[in-house]
Amino acid sequence: MAHVDDCRAVELRTVYDHRGSISFVESGVDFEFPIKRAYWTYDVPSRASRAGHAHLNLRQLYVAISGSFQVHMDDGVHQRVVTLSHPSEGLLMVPGIWRELHGFSSNACLLVLASELFDEADYIREHADFMKWVQGSKA
Repeated sequence: MAHVDDCRAVELRTVYDHRGSISFVESGVDFEFPIKRAYWTYDVPSRASRAGHAHLNLRQLYVAISGSFQVHMDDGVHQRVVTLSHPSEGLLMVPGIWRELHGFSSNACLLVLASELFDEADYIREHADFMKWVQGSKA
């Protein structure tokens, strides 16, 4: 059973230089899963929300490449909110956590590094179904 505290904020390795900074991650070094897919979300209206689902198996690293947003997490019992606001910070997301993204700044860009290719069967898209799944997982 996943817990919201299993999702952890990580400081990304960063090289600071007078010409500009470089932050980077390496699969197998900075986190345990392979990167099979990368995608980014941008131009999200400030009042809009993204995500609104849970994954059964997928692991992800969220990075605010620019701007900021909040990640609202729910494990069926506990809730937690993390704000991502700098490209040197990431949030490792584990399976079994309901997530919603809110409060996007005007220039926000979310980069997601995912452990698997897209698979619709890995999604729980309704919160009520997620809560039933959580209850079934505890049995």
